[in-house]
Amino acid sequence: MKTKLASAIAIVLAFGAPGFAHRLDEYLQATLISVERGRVDAFMRLVPGVAVSSAVLASIDTNRDGVISEIERQAYAERVLHDLSLCIDGHRLSARLTSVDFPQIEEIKEGLGQIQIQFSADLPAGRSSRKLVFENHHQSAISVYLMNCLVPRDHDIHILAQNRNENQSSYHVNYAQADVRSAPQSSRSVGFAGIFRLGIRHIAGGADHLLFLLALLLPAPLSVFGCRWSAPVPVRQSLARILRVVTAFTAGHSITLALAGLGLVRVPSRPIEVLIAFSILVSAAHAVRPLFPGREAMIAAFFGLIHGLALASTIGELGLSRWERVISILAFNLGIETMQLIVVSASMPSLILLSCTRAYSPVRMAGAIFAGLAALGWMSERLFDAHSPVDRIVDSVAHYGVWIAVALFLVSVVWRLPRAGIEKQQYGRPRFRWLSAEFD
Repeated sequence: MKTKLASAIAIVLAFGAPGFAHRLDEYLQATLISVERGRVDAFMRLVPGVAVSSAVLASIDTNRDGVISEIERQAYAERVLHDLSLCIDGHRLSARLTSVDFPQIEEIKEGLGQIQIQFSADLPAGRSSRKLVFENHHQSAISVYLMNCLVPRDHDIHILAQNRNENQSSYHVNYAQADVRSAPQSSRSVGFAGIFRLGIRHIAGGADHLLFLLALLLPAPLSVFGCRWSAPVPVRQSLARILRVVTAFTAGHSITLALAGLGLVRVPSRPIEVLIAFSILVSAAHAVRPLFPGREAMIAAFFGLIHGLALASTIGELGLSRWERVISILAFNLGIETMQLIVVSASMPSLILLSCTRAYSPVRMAGAIFAGLAALGWMSERLFDAHSPVDRIVDSVAHYGVWIAVALFLVSVVWRLPRAGIEKQQYGRPRFRWLSAEFD
């Protein structure tokens, strides 16, 4: 472990040789992440350039006595930690310092001094497919960042994907533990079930995919009058619309998932992620005002092709052979469709019931606005590397998805009950009848 760490740090800091400009006028901050089963460790090396060393020293040597005391070292390290954000599956982690080491002031002034900070955080128990997000905003006006992840010592932990923004101040690591391995025998036996579960958890954690689909389905129970959504349509028609949209989206992303997963199509991830955010913005705008009424299935199929390219990145990171990829794509896609059907089945009945009440308009608008703002946040992050809390907010809302579905169902029942009548059947037993023509 120490050998790997030393080698990785040497490579990272090699970019800080005196011949490179950022050693002169920028604050280099290199971070290495190490993921264990119940813990994450981070190793930071901070190297102030000559031109910014005085500003950095002023924030460290607060009493201006020319000596960095132990209290000042600890205080500065705590300030660095305060400017960091570490989250697992949308939950904020509390980091603790494990070691701090400072060079001499003269070394810092010469642009050679390395401030070394190590910290750890305990990971709560969670699913086998996890997403770790690390953000560094310390001294962002004068800093450049480097981030990477060490190969896990635990062979049951497998790094699936790493994503960084342009200046590497934001770093996402997707990894699986225990049930997803790249060994051939696991792909044929335990691996099929493991990758099926990975598909379920991937779509459950991939809020952007579900947000696109749900936003597109928001107006499904409504008819169009002029340039606005109007009265509800019959239930059978709503269900038919929902089925067409879900089927088209499934067909679209299944095609590109298979092609990209087998290595037949290769597209850079950055434009795909931008287009996925754009697809959510389009579906959110359509939920507010009809942009393509009656053609939702076509839009779902088109954007499904794009979503499939993003989903395929998980399969590509497993390092499987061609035949193992075929089995894995099947298992992964089945997991995706299973989770997708669960979410749609849990949310659509309540929305269909609510569509026959005055409560549906604010519910639909709130859902569309939430999806639209999330899409704009993701687009700004992926286009301009702008810092945004959208991931944390969306993941927090998704964490309470079950309770939101239950609340929607209860609200739909409460709003419908005043419109329900009780009739006597022939044998004197009460029978409930919903008084709305759209349910005939």
